Amino acid sequence: MIFYDQLGCGNSERPNDRSLWTTERFVAELAEVVAALDLSRFHLLGQSWGTMLAVDYALTRPDGLVSLILASPALSIPRWVADAKRLIQELPAETQASIERHELAGTTADPEYQAAKDAYYARHVCRLRPIPAGYAQAIATTGHDVYETMWGPSEFCATGTLLDYDRTDRLGEIAVPTLFTCGRFDEATPEATAWYASLIPGAGVAVFKQSAHMPHLEEEEGYLATVSDFLRDVDAAQPR
Repeated sequence: MIFYDQLGCGNSERPNDRSLWTTERFVAELAEVVAALDLSRFHLLGQSWGTMLAVDYALTRPDGLVSLILASPALSIPRWVADAKRLIQELPAETQASIERHELAGTTADPEYQAAKDAYYARHVCRLRPIPAGYAQAIATTGHDVYETMWGPSEFCATGTLLDYDRTDRLGEIAVPTLFTCGRFDEATPEATAWYASLIPGAGVAVFKQSAHMPHLEEEEGYLATVSDFLRDVDAAQPR
């Protein structure tokens, strides 16, 4: 398995140049990683924003790409925003009011908004408490400049350059075996995930019943087994 930190996050450098934060640049970065490691045959897994990156990369029809795993997908941001609005309506009234008040005022750094955000995340991002160590590490090394430029102040408030992202009209062009995964309580809702899967011929869907946006952490054993079975089946059908 190869895992890499994209420019601007994790252990990678963090240049102060917002013109770098585009899907096109990140697709080119992924292509460079593949070329530098001389990967002649590989499976690709992207989670959340990574599903946008994986799909855009797959649409370039790169040599060597064998399959896609699209985990908790965000492939139509208009659909994501609509789903988020519905999920917010399921929160307590005072939490909803805090979200609306601070987003209208542009005061999303306020502790009250952050508390409301935490309440949403506890339902729809990661339901484990305490949160897993890997998730805590990811939070600590988040590339906030990239996130806020491309996305916005929170998972449910998209204001950045990805606001109009939608690849549902091109998913039918993907020609490699594809598995979608999500959690029952995922902000990438099972209904949206099933819709995306219906647009890729032969794509499968696995929904994890106890999970939100991070089944790979919330139901780790079952998740790894599901992905392993998928990879095994792809490799059996496409011998090296």
